[in-house]
Amino acid sequence: MSKVLSQQEIDALLSALSSGEIVAEDMKVVEEEPKVKPYDFRRPNKFSKEQLSSLEIIYENYSRIVSNYLSYQVRSNIKMKEVSIEQVTYEEFTKSIPNPTLLLNFKMPPLGGVLLLEINPQFAFQIIELLCGGKVRKQVPVRELTDIEKSIIKEMLNNFIMSMKEAWQDVIEVHPVLESLETNPQLNQTMAPTEPVALITFVIEVAEVQSFVNLCIPYLSIEKIVDKLEVEYWFQNDSSDENSEYTSIIEEKIMSTKVDVSVILGNTHITVEDFMSLSVGDVLMLDKLTNDALDMYVEDQMYFMVQPGIYKGKLAVQVVDFVEKDVHIND
Repeated sequence: MSKVLSQQEIDALLSALSSGEIVAEDMKVVEEEPKVKPYDFRRPNKFSKEQLSSLEIIYENYSRIVSNYLSYQVRSNIKMKEVSIEQVTYEEFTKSIPNPTLLLNFKMPPLGGVLLLEINPQFAFQIIELLCGGKVRKQVPVRELTDIEKSIIKEMLNNFIMSMKEAWQDVIEVHPVLESLETNPQLNQTMAPTEPVALITFVIEVAEVQSFVNLCIPYLSIEKIVDKLEVEYWFQNDSSDENSEYTSIIEEKIMSTKVDVSVILGNTHITVEDFMSLSVGDVLMLDKLTNDALDMYVEDQMYFMVQPGIYKGKLAVQVVDFVEKDVHIND
């Protein structure tokens, strides 16, 4: 611990310097070494923490969308969960995935370039078994998919890609298009080996059997829309004009919804014996007079009093009164 000089000692030093008793070179000044942060130019960090966080939020929503879709398709509980997101190089990504595998190449304008979705073959065989009416096996031998198996699962894989449109809708409108399906990742050279990519890893659980799904997003794909991955943009984009548009759409949907309407002519009480002996021509006395207003129900809730009649040759009712909401209806 360095010694703190008193004012008297400081004055003595200054006096000695002035008289020449000591020179400035005799006083050693210890300077702190500048802190150096290592940087690998072969692996430039192009994705900021905020951009990775935004992608994480988008694909957390995506995993829920896919979980619901898969569960509906195979009539079984399937869970998909995002477990990690990190920046790696494209070469590291291709070396980390098995061979053979299912590698989907797709484009998603306005994002640029080609994106990749890698799905473990184990999951593919599990889904094929369920789609064909079988049961999930815990041990599935890894092999190349036949052309028939690819045809069975291709539509489902395409929906994996199309589900991204809904996941991105709060940020930007995208248009996913499946380009190709490969099985050998080493032959899929869609970008330079040193290209930085965001690697998002998911876990899919089918009947307690877990498989991995990897999504590879090159930085070149999001380079033109990086400003839209900022949190501030999300709040700015939530404008009153858009809210007004959504409100009008919801209102239109509600106003065009069909509801059941029923009119009760009257009520009466009879015994089980009378009910069992009813025959054609029998008359039942109701609790309403012919000129009384009838009760009109909308979805089992009484709202109007109506008068029966005929309109354009058909039975009809005319609204004569509105039942207030605070009126209690006795059964």
